[in-house]
Formats: sequence, structure tokens, C-alpha cells
Amino acid sequence: MKTIGYAARDAHSPLAPFHFERRALRDEDVAIEILYCGVCHSDLHQSRNDWSEWGATLYPCVPGHEAIGRVVQVGKAVTRHQVGDAVAVGTIVDSCHHCDQCHRGEEQMCREFPTLTYNGRDRIDGSQTYGGYSKHIVTREDFVLRIPDGLDLSRAGPLLCAGITVYSPLRQWNVGPGSRVGVIGIGGLGHLAVRFAAGLGASVTVITRTADKAAQAHELGAEHVLVSTSEEAMAAAVSSFDVIIDTIPVAHDVTPYVGLLDVEGALVIVGALGDMGNFNSLPLILGRRRITGSPSGGIAQTQEMLDFCARKNILPECEIIAMDGINEAFERMERGDVRYRFVIDMATLALA
Repeated sequence: MKTIGYAARDAHSPLAPFHFERRALRDEDVAIEILYCGVCHSDLHQSRNDWSEWGATLYPCVPGHEAIGRVVQVGKAVTRHQVGDAVAVGTIVDSCHHCDQCHRGEEQMCREFPTLTYNGRDRIDGSQTYGGYSKHIVTREDFVLRIPDGLDLSRAGPLLCAGITVYSPLRQWNVGPGSRVGVIGIGGLGHLAVRFAAGLGASVTVITRTADKAAQAHELGAEHVLVSTSEEAMAAAVSSFDVIIDTIPVAHDVTPYVGLLDVEGALVIVGALGDMGNFNSLPLILGRRRITGSPSGGIAQTQEMLDFCARKNILPECEIIAMDGINEAFERMERGDVRYRFVIDMATLALA
């Protein structure tokens, strides 16, 4: 299948049109016409080879792992999807299928490492995977998600990465009615963490450096705002949370937040990657508190999240852009000039 996308040719060049061919369908494959694709900060970092210490970017790199579309063709063994279905493809498109993590529905933690939607290698033919900044994608049916009726296709994309990244730890730590949840930061991840936690019935507090985000926090569903730069407010909030979702995207000291946890509470880091420096272990030990991390979620849990969003009418705040505006969008993301996610309208990408 001949198609077109936008690709980075190297770490320093802007994304530009890229003609390529998707593989012929295997028996268990689904071909999808992509209608919308969310823009993740990971797309920017991968395009620029910022994560070379964990694995160099494969060029040309077609980013995008928040793809929403419709099925246009199915392999002869496909049973879960049919032509015309509204579907989605998230961060992974395959896994080993036989390790303990795959067997328990945690494909994102596959012992043999999952096949990434882009910047990965196909498990069968070794070809490079290209992502959702393109008109079409071909994917094994097990990794294609169903879009529930009523969910806005133009805004659903960011749920597939930002959404599941914060939904998964909320479910892992049994957040529900009576839970006290703190969310550090209300950007692309944080604003969804607030909406999900509130939707699950928790009492939600946004933890932020400045009080000027209070109105935004309350609009998103937070009951309270805790200003982290206020010593008095932080002292009053000691031992007041069961779970804190830390969405800060850069290295930072977590010590001030650990003491906010109640006994056996969990601080879940989902934003920063890499070295986080030192922290004071005293409040960790005295309160039997936890510092943990969380990647995305498995396919079944991602489907659960999409169904939950449809029931609760939860969607990210998005700005829709044209495909040729992606480089400007990357620049704006670096400046924090978006509320809160970009989504590409793939109708603006011509096949010619």
C-alpha cells in the first residue's frame, strides 16, 4: 500500500513529506486510513534523537502513536474488526505474545520488548515501523483498539498515550470514591489525570507552583489547589494524599512531595525520564511510602480507558492543526504554548 507521511530525515531537519509503502496485509492484519493523530512530546524527542542513550532514532522517522482512523481492509483471519469501523492505534503494535507480561495483558512490559508503533522493528520481517503522521497504517488486529460510539474522533488521539499513561497508575493504585489524589502539573498528562481521577470518584488536588492555575484546575474537576512554593500550605498538606501523579517532564527533587503522602501512599512518576538525582529517604521510611513509576498500559486496559471516557464524556483539550503545521507545533510545545495537546487533521495531508 503506497502512502505518504511526514518524516524527520535526521536529527536536525524539520519534518517533511515522505512517500513510502506499507506492507501487504498478513492474515491477522488490519489496514487503517488515519483521520487524526495526536502529537506527543515523545514525537519531538524521538525526531531529534534526544534519547540516543536508550537507543538511536531510526531515520527516516515518521512519528505518531496516537492514531485514530477507520478500517479500510482486513486480513482473512481477522475477526475483531471490519471495514468501516472507527479504530485506534496507540504506542505499540506487537509483542512476543508468550512471556508472562503478555499473558497477563501487560504487553507494554513485554519481556522481549514490545514493537513500537514507530522507531521499532517488525517482529516478522525486521522492517522499520512508521507511525501515525501518515495517511495509512497496517497493524496486527490484536493491537487495534475499538473507538466507542459517541467518542469524538478528533479529540480521542491523545488518550492513546497521555491518557493511558495516567489512567493506568490510577487503576493500579485502586483510585476510586474516597481516594485522595494529588496531580503535580496540569499540562498534557496532568489535565487528563485530573479528569480521570475525578471521573473515578476521587477527591482531586492540583499541586502547582503558582496560584494562577487555580481556575484551570477547578475547570478540569479538581476540588483543591496546593501551591507547592508556599511552605505554610505544604506543611498543612503533610500526609494528606493516597496517590500523587507526578507529571513534571524534567528532572526535579521529589522530596517535597513524598511527605504529602499518607502512610503507604504512592508517588507515581510518569513525566520525567532519566536521572532524578537524590532524595531524602526519611519520610519514605517513616511512612512506608512508595516512589514508583508507570509506563503506558496494556491493550485491554487501554480499551477499558476508551470505554470509560465514552461513558464519562472525558476528552483531552486539543488544538487541531494541519499536517504542514507540525514543525511550528513542535516549537510551540517546547515553549509550553499549547492547551493542552495538538492533534493533526490528516485530511490536510494529500496523497499526491
